[in-house]
Order: sequence, then structure tokens, then C-alpha cells
Amino acid sequence: IGMRIRGKRKKIQDFYVVTTAWRKILSRMVSHSELRKLFCSADAVCFDVDSTVIREEGIDELAKFCGVEDAVSEMTRRAMGGAVPFKAALTERLALIQPSREQVQRLIAEHPPHLTPGISLGKRIQEKRELVSRLQERNVQVFLISGGFRSIVEHVAAKLNIPSTNVFANRLKFYFNGEYAGFDEMQPTAESGGKGKVIKLLKEKYHFKNIVMIGDGATDMEACPPADVFIGFGGNVIRQQVKDNAEWYITDFVELLGELEE
Repeated sequence: IGMRIRGKRKKIQDFYVVTTAWRKILSRMVSHSELRKLFCSADAVCFDVDSTVIREEGIDELAKFCGVEDAVSEMTRRAMGGAVPFKAALTERLALIQPSREQVQRLIAEHPPHLTPGISLGKRIQEKRELVSRLQERNVQVFLISGGFRSIVEHVAAKLNIPSTNVFANRLKFYFNGEYAGFDEMQPTAESGGKGKVIKLLKEKYHFKNIVMIGDGATDMEACPPADVFIGFGGNVIRQQVKDNAEWYITDFVELLGELEE
């Protein structure tokens, strides 16, 4: 009798485990379906820039150009993974790089950033199949919110026909002779949680009901909320923390283009 009871208990436990697992799967499916609907009905879509809209990390490219690549790249990896407060990491990296105005200008001219396939027209994308312009055709406001540098981000925005008023990024400061003089620490993007502050400001200013944030890093993920949806992007680099915790994670912008065209 004891063996029969234990057998029944085991079956009940197994049934409970299977049922719970299916409930979790169904819950994720429903949640993902809701996320897709929110994306397709967004008033505004905000993109991170480094390793999302462009293939590179702008600060790492600047460090390479200035000859201090290795030390700065490691700091960037730790900052984007959420291991170090963003402002502290930015301060340390810029103290190492000490970029002059001329070096920043030469970097943009000689080594312009490369747009990620799918964000703009390219060999893989057919005519009119380009994410930013498709969003703009749908009267969706597109913003670039970056912990990178405004001079580089505005260059990217111009390529995508995004007005400079829709760009939020950090401003480098220079002395009258062009030497590095720090960065504007009053910009919201200069600190952890800054991207969320920008999105909150956008909601208050434009009364957006549904804002989507897309990016590769921890600073992008933590912007939701106040963003209504976060889409993790791993097409250039995979941040494990983001991949593990994002409810919607993609590695190719073609997936989002497909959602808009259904």
C-alpha cells in the first residue's frame, strides 16, 4: 500500500512540474505576443547607438585612435555589463584617453562609424527595407539615446535622417586650444539610470503613451521602465546579463522589420 501511495504522489508531483512548466511557457508566449503588439503600436522608438545602431563602441574607437585601446576596452566591457557605475567608468576612460578636439574630428573623418545591417540600407536589405525609415514612415518618432559622444552620435543621426533635436548623448569639453577639458556631467546620459531619465522626459514633453527602448547593454535594459518595452540587441556583441534577462532579445534588425511588415 505504501508503495502505491508513494507512486501516486510521484505522479502528482510529476504532473505538477509539467503543468507548471507549460504555464511558464504559455505565459512567455502571451507576454511576447503583447510585446510585439506594443512595438508595432509605439509612439516612439529609442535606440542605443554604440554596438546597436553602429557596430563599434565609439569610446573604444576613440581610445584606439589615441593609442590606449586595451585598457579602455576592458573598462567598457565592465561598464556595459553593469559591473561599474557608468559615470565612474566614463570618467576613468576619458582620463586615460584625453582626446583633443582635433582627434575627435579626425576620428569621424578618417574612421566613420559603420551602421549595423538592417538599421539602414545595405547589401542584405532590399529597397525600402530599412528599420529607421520604416518607423518614420509610420509616423513613429525615432530617438538616439547614447552614453557615447554627441559629436559622433550626431554624425550617425545625419546618416539616418534623425534630427539633432532627437539626439541625447554626452558632450565633451575642450579648452580654447582644443585640449581635453572633461565632459558635461550635467547630461542625464552621463550617469547610470540616465537613459531612463531621458525617456521620462520624452513622455512628459511629448505625451507619448508607448515608448520602446532598443539596445545591447545594461544601461539600456534599466531604462524599462519608464520605457514600456525593452528589446535587447545582440547583433554586434552579446552582453550575457541582457540576453538572460530581456523578455525580447534579437540578433538581427530584420526580425523587427518583419514585425512591421506583417
